[in-house]
Amino acid sequence: MAKKLIGDPIDRIDGDLKVTGRARYSADMKRPDMVYGVLVMSSIGNGRIRSFDTAETLKMPGVLTVMSYGNAPKVAGINKNKPSEVATDRVMSLFQDNKVHYNNQPIAMVIADTFEHAVDGAARVKVTYESQKPKPPLPAGRNNTFTPERLPRYDDQVDTKRGNLKAGLSGASTKVTETYTTPTQTHNALEPHALIAYWEGEKLTMYNATQGVSGVQKRISELFGMPKENVRVIAQFVGGGFGSKGATWSHVMLAPMAAKLVGKPVKLVLMREHMFGMVGWRSSTVQKMVVGTKKDGEFTALSHDTISQTSAFDEFAEPAGTISRMMYASPNMESTHRLIRANIGTPSAMRAPGEAPGVFALESVVDEVAYAINMDPIALRLKNYAETDPHKNLPFSSKSLRECYQQGAERFGWAKRTPEPRSMREGNELIGMGMASSIYPVNRAESTALVRIKPDGKVQVETGTQDIGTGTYTVMTQVAADVLGLSPDDVTLSAGDTRFPESTTSGGSRTTASTGSAVTQAAQAVLKQAKQLAYKDKRSPLFNVAEAEIVAENGRLQTKSDPRQGETFVSLLKRNGSKPLEAKMLSKSADEKDNYSLNAFGSIFAEVRIDEALGRIRVSRMIGTFAAGRILNAKTARSQILGGMIWGVSMALLEDTLIDPRTGRVMNPNLAEYHVPVNADIEEIDGFFIEEKDETVNPAGVKGIGEIGVVGSVSAIANAVYHATGKRIRDLPITLEKVLDYR
Repeated sequence: MAKKLIGDPIDRIDGDLKVTGRARYSADMKRPDMVYGVLVMSSIGNGRIRSFDTAETLKMPGVLTVMSYGNAPKVAGINKNKPSEVATDRVMSLFQDNKVHYNNQPIAMVIADTFEHAVDGAARVKVTYESQKPKPPLPAGRNNTFTPERLPRYDDQVDTKRGNLKAGLSGASTKVTETYTTPTQTHNALEPHALIAYWEGEKLTMYNATQGVSGVQKRISELFGMPKENVRVIAQFVGGGFGSKGATWSHVMLAPMAAKLVGKPVKLVLMREHMFGMVGWRSSTVQKMVVGTKKDGEFTALSHDTISQTSAFDEFAEPAGTISRMMYASPNMESTHRLIRANIGTPSAMRAPGEAPGVFALESVVDEVAYAINMDPIALRLKNYAETDPHKNLPFSSKSLRECYQQGAERFGWAKRTPEPRSMREGNELIGMGMASSIYPVNRAESTALVRIKPDGKVQVETGTQDIGTGTYTVMTQVAADVLGLSPDDVTLSAGDTRFPESTTSGGSRTTASTGSAVTQAAQAVLKQAKQLAYKDKRSPLFNVAEAEIVAENGRLQTKSDPRQGETFVSLLKRNGSKPLEAKMLSKSADEKDNYSLNAFGSIFAEVRIDEALGRIRVSRMIGTFAAGRILNAKTARSQILGGMIWGVSMALLEDTLIDPRTGRVMNPNLAEYHVPVNADIEEIDGFFIEEKDETVNPAGVKGIGEIGVVGSVSAIANAVYHATGKRIRDLPITLEKVLDYR
C-alpha cells in the first residue's frame, strides 16, 4: 500500500472487522459461567415502593435472584457532600432506597442463567406502590405557558448582558419577537447500552459500551470506594453514543453490584424501551427570541431566553443561548436560561447539546427578520458578520464563514431562488429553499498518548480513547504515521482500555483535538529521540547533522537537502542495542482559550418539496460547507458531516418523545413509534470543507466536526418550509398536520 498522509480518504482500518462481523462489541463478549440481568422498571412517575412480590419469579427455572433495595449491595461511595471527580457524573438509581423519581426508573434486576429466563422472570415481578402525583414535564409546542420571568435562575453565571437591550430595541426600525419550541428527543443508537461485569477477587473488569472508559473507571471506583487501578473498563467498539453513553448511568453500576451479589459475571443489555428516560435525552425547550434592526439590516439588539427541564433529583440544563451571544455583531445582547423540575429521567448531552436547539431558534428568527425587511438571508448575515467574538471580546483563531456562505450558495444554486414564499413549484409540489449558519466550539480536554518505535521499524500507539464509530482508530493511526513518515500499515493503535494512557471522553467533538494532539506530541517527541540518537551515533550517516535538517520519510531519517543521506529506523535501532524508542505525552490546553475564540463554522442550504394537498415534506437537497481547520481524513470527515445533517432532518421533521403529563410515562418508547429517518427519507445530500489552516487552535490543528453538521441543518430546513408554504412553523418537529393546519 502506498504511503498515506493527512487528509487522504483512507478506508477505516476497522472496516473489514465490522463488515465481516468480527468486531466484538460489549454485548458480544463472553465469560465462563456468565449469567444475565434484566431490569424491572417503575410504572409510576413519583412515589415509593411498598413491596415486591417475587415469589413466582424465584420459582422459575434458571432464576438466581432478584436484586432490589432489600438485598442490593450497599454503595459506600455515595456522598452528596463530596463532588465527583467525573464531570459527567449523574445521580443514579442503585436500589439503595425505595423511592421512585420517574416512570421507567430501574427498581429491580432479575438475574438468571439465560437471557430468556431473566426476561420471563422480570415480567412476573409484582410491585406495590405508594404513588404521588408527578411533577409534569415542560409542555410541548404551543401548549406551553411558561415564561422566563416566572422561573428562578439555576446558576448565576448563565445570564449574560452587553450594552443596553432596551435602548437597542427602542432605536430599531423593525422588531421581531417570536417563541420557538423543541420537544424532548431520545438517543437511539443502533447499539443499546450494554455491559458485562465480573470480579476477580477485589478487581473488577467491565466490557462497557461507553464514550469514556476512563470516566467510567473513575466513577465506579468512587462509588465502590476502591482504587481505580482495580477497575478495568474496556470498550473495543461502540455502536453509537451521541452523548447518551458519555455519562455513567445506573445500569453501569448495577451490573457489577449484581455480579458481586451472585458471585458470577453478569451481562446486562438494555432493551430499547429502557433507553427512554434512564440514560438521558435532549430536554425540550421554550425559547423566546427578540431581534431589533435598522432599515439596512444592522442589528441593534438581540435577546435569547431559554426554558428547559431537568429531573426532580438531579440537574442538567440545555445551554441553548450560548451561540446567540457571539454569532452576530449586535451591540446590545441579553441571554437567560431557566429550568423547571419534573418527574422525568435526567436529561443529558445529545449530539450538539445547546447548539442544536439554540441555533434552530436563532437562525429561524434571523430568517424572519430577513423577510420582515425584504433582505436576502445571506446578505443579512453578512451585514451582521462578527469579525471578532462580541461575547468574549476576543479575536477568532480562524473564521472562514464568509467563504462557507459563498461556496455553499454557489454549489446549491441559491441565485436561482425567487425570494417570495410560495413562488416556486413543480406540479403539485411547493418548492422551498432555506439556509442557515452553523457553528460549534472547539473543545479540548487533557489526553495522554504513548508512541513507541519498535526495533522492526513498526510503531505502536497506545491511548485510552475509544472509537464510537467516528473513525478514531483510523485517524489516530494517520496522525502518528504522518509525523513519523510512515505508511499507516506500519502503525498499530491500541485503544479502548483503561490499561492504556488516560484519554478524554469522546464527546463534545473533542476527541481528535484532544487525543489527536496527544498522539501528535508523543510522535514528535519520539521522532526527536530518533534524530538525537542519529546525531550522536558516529556510525550513522546523520552523525552531527542538525536536528532541524533531518526529516522522516518512508520509514527512514534523511536530510532535507539530500534524501540519499540517511538510514532507516530499523538500522538505527539495531546498531544501538535494538531497544525501542518511546515517548508518553500529556496534551492539554495552554492559553489559547484565554487569547482566542475557538470555533468551527459552516453554512447549510436545504431544498424542500411539499405536496400542497397532502402536506408531505421531502428534503430533496441539502448541501453543507464547513471550515473546520485541518481535515485529517477526507472520507471519515465527510461521513461525520453527512451523519450530522441527516440528524438535522430527523430533528426537524421526525423526532418527538411523547410523555403523558399525568403519569410521566413515555408513550412511544420504541423505533416503531419514535421516528428517525430511514434511507428513503434522505435524498440528495453532500458536504464540503473549506481549506483552513489554524496553528493556534491546538497542536493537531483540527476543529471538531462530529456535531456541527446537526447545528444549522434544522433551521435551514425550517426556513425552507416557510419559503415553500408561507407558513412559519416554530415548534418542532415540522409535521404534515402543522403544514396543513397551522395557526
